[in-house]
Amino acid sequence: VQLQASGGGLAQAGGSLRLSCVVSGFTLDRYAIGWFRQAPGKEREGVSCITGSGASTYYADSVKGRFTISADAQHTVYLQMNSLKPEDTAVYYCAAVLWEELNDPLVASEYDYWGQGTLVTVSS
Repeated sequence: VQLQASGGGLAQAGGSLRLSCVVSGFTLDRYAIGWFRQAPGKEREGVSCITGSGASTYYADSVKGRFTISADAQHTVYLQMNSLKPEDTAVYYCAAVLWEELNDPLVASEYDYWGQGTLVTVSS
């Protein structure tokens, strides 16, 4: 099981970025995929989650209405980030867990598999 996150970069406040998480070794229909972020000096926090290729989605209050999570048929999960704010600056990670084992979608300890991070920097 592997996850590969990409799409980070530099954006201005109010701008947009789209992150991708490509998974291998499994298909999305049995897994929940979460996006998490960690800013310097802060704990990792849950951003969003999608289960079973889109059956359910979850968002942190801080990103509701601005971020959208989606998935293609089998291997890629996207995080569309609009109206970016400087406080969105962080390293973003995607993670996976069998969806039937998931209790709290935005809690990092629930997830078994992690990809490397991709850095998002939002300038004011």
